[in-house]
Amino acid sequence: MKIKEYRTQFIQELTPIYDAGEAESFFYLILEEKQHLKRIDLALNPDLTFSDEAIQEWNSILKQLKKEIPVQYLLGKTSFYGLDFEVNENVLIPRPETEELVEWIIESQKLRTKRQDPKAKGQKLKILDIGTGSGCIAISLAKNILNAEVFAIDVSEKALATAKKNAEINSVNVTFLERNILETEDLEQQFDSIVSNPPYVRELEKQEIMKNVLDNEPHLALFVDDNDALIFYRKIAELAQKNVSQNGQLFFEINQYLGKETVDLLEKMNFKNIELRKDIYGNDRMIKAEFR
Repeated sequence: MKIKEYRTQFIQELTPIYDAGEAESFFYLILEEKQHLKRIDLALNPDLTFSDEAIQEWNSILKQLKKEIPVQYLLGKTSFYGLDFEVNENVLIPRPETEELVEWIIESQKLRTKRQDPKAKGQKLKILDIGTGSGCIAISLAKNILNAEVFAIDVSEKALATAKKNAEINSVNVTFLERNILETEDLEQQFDSIVSNPPYVRELEKQEIMKNVLDNEPHLALFVDDNDALIFYRKIAELAQKNVSQNGQLFFEINQYLGKETVDLLEKMNFKNIELRKDIYGNDRMIKAEFR
């Protein structure tokens, strides 16, 4: 069967669930992963065909996509901040909004390095990522901030196993620690920056979550109790008060509906220079604060 013909069938079968553009993007993601062909290859060679075995494999993937299993889980990989990451049911699929947070951290660290006393030039910046999941934030920072010594914490042993593998894939050194941050009283060392994308979706917001996320991604990394939605932010801020160096920075990805509440929390805890930023979709999504 010609690949071009199968493409039409593939998109038609998925359009009752996904829009045509998304279905088409799935097709080309899978085509590149399974047949090592790009869109341009198909355009230049419209008579390319699938073998019977390939069609069997594609039909199996199509069946799972119809069940709204994320394509990243089916392929076992995704791209984040220009890097490749393995993903599975034990970790969240990295989002574009989190790439924006990583970009902000990298920009901020470059500015801090420029402002440093010349005697401090060349010193390592110690960065901690709390709730690392796939390791996407920690690994991207380790890859792009050359003088960074990066640590990452997660409560899930299986998530940490995935993160460690991703560090190997991207050839970076990150120190991974298994720890329940809510039960941690002290981080036992000082950090220049702490970053976290903790669970922040309230139970009352479940109806807003797409089915493919709700049914497949780990709830441990997504949801918090309606009555204490800022539990992780409060705890991490408390630890930052003890374990962030002078003029150290704290970065959060946040619930878009709780921007003001998160800023108020940090103000009450004596953080300074608090900045709330919107994401590419215009939602309050990330915060930077300093502790002096």
